[in-house]
Amino acid sequence: MGKRVVITGIGALTPIGIGKEAYFSGLKAGENGIGRITRFDPEPFTSQMAGELKDFDPTDYMERKDARRMDRFCQYAVAAAHQAIDDGGLKLDEIDCERVGVIMGTGIGGIETLAEQVLVLDRKGPGRVSPFFIPMIIANMAVGQISILYGLKGPSLTTVSACASSADALGQGLRMIQRGEVELVLAGGTEAPIAETALAGFGSMKALSVKNDDPTRACRPFDRERDGFVMGEGSGIVILEELKHAKARGAHIYGELIGYGATLDAYHITAPAPEGEGAVRAMRAALKDADISPAEIDYINAHGTSTEYNDLYETKAIKTVFGERAYQVPVSSTKSMIGHLLGAAGVVEAIACLWAINEGMLPPTINYEHPDPECDLDYVPNQARTAKVNTVLTNSFGFGGHNAALVIRRYNGD
Repeated sequence: MGKRVVITGIGALTPIGIGKEAYFSGLKAGENGIGRITRFDPEPFTSQMAGELKDFDPTDYMERKDARRMDRFCQYAVAAAHQAIDDGGLKLDEIDCERVGVIMGTGIGGIETLAEQVLVLDRKGPGRVSPFFIPMIIANMAVGQISILYGLKGPSLTTVSACASSADALGQGLRMIQRGEVELVLAGGTEAPIAETALAGFGSMKALSVKNDDPTRACRPFDRERDGFVMGEGSGIVILEELKHAKARGAHIYGELIGYGATLDAYHITAPAPEGEGAVRAMRAALKDADISPAEIDYINAHGTSTEYNDLYETKAIKTVFGERAYQVPVSSTKSMIGHLLGAAGVVEAIACLWAINEGMLPPTINYEHPDPECDLDYVPNQARTAKVNTVLTNSFGFGGHNAALVIRRYNGD
């Protein structure tokens, strides 16, 4: 058997809670983190709501000077890394940091800073553009800042595959450890897209919900009345660690990452392939990589964006992969609670899967009120559910036709 990879630390910043305890509590309660945007006046926009982080203070995790030189997406990443390192009990002075990698996914990077500095250029001229402009916006800087602050010197990557970015980050971390390049990887994703430019762009695409009269009920995956996704923001990081290394330092193990599959649709820049064909191949690849059958999956955390075609084709893809058993496997979308964290979605959903395994609870799909005859699976409607969960599958799909699937299993001490 090749190298086994376990998860030994968690950092999470989500619209329903900062830190794993708050996030897990929110999942259990079916909390709603979506509301009218407060960061700027959303009135001119077709969609006026988002899942904003509440009460985030970057100086809880870094010096004020450093925070000023980071876009919000980097601040979130550093905070999640701090949480994961602390949660994982990592003593960085006692491990070989040349054997520690960092892999972070982001769909956009520093869009808030980009928009601000374009206005500075337009209004005040090139001499007033910040010297930190480029380091603040480039997507790889989340990895760069984490490695600088914590002295992590192993091979590292930034994955940019739209809304599959952080799922791909975990998958690439799995491969890096399996190849023996590192013993430990901080893997995850970060996104801070709640900026006027992004809101306008997604709105022009007609991708966002326009149920502005009741933001808390706008994100409704698999519901017949769904009309688009709702943006969220935040970050998640997990510590992926080679099993023997984790056991040698007495680490707490949340679960084992046993499978990863990634595919491309080769179909359309934004729309999913008909019948979820690419998603089918990604799920099957992950199951094959894990060397398990669909019968062994106890729960599926769906991509579940609350858009018409994603939810329909993901449902069809699950039926294709699981056959008649699709009706017996619980499926839910945590985006109903936190919105769509874009490049950070995959990792925060993988963390929700770890909660399901360790707590014996399934996170709900809230706002599920009007069954869609074409989306007819068990979506764990509205309330968390007690269940025995050993093995989970989590899906992430992105613009450009990216599909990623991960399989996570309970660690039984063997």
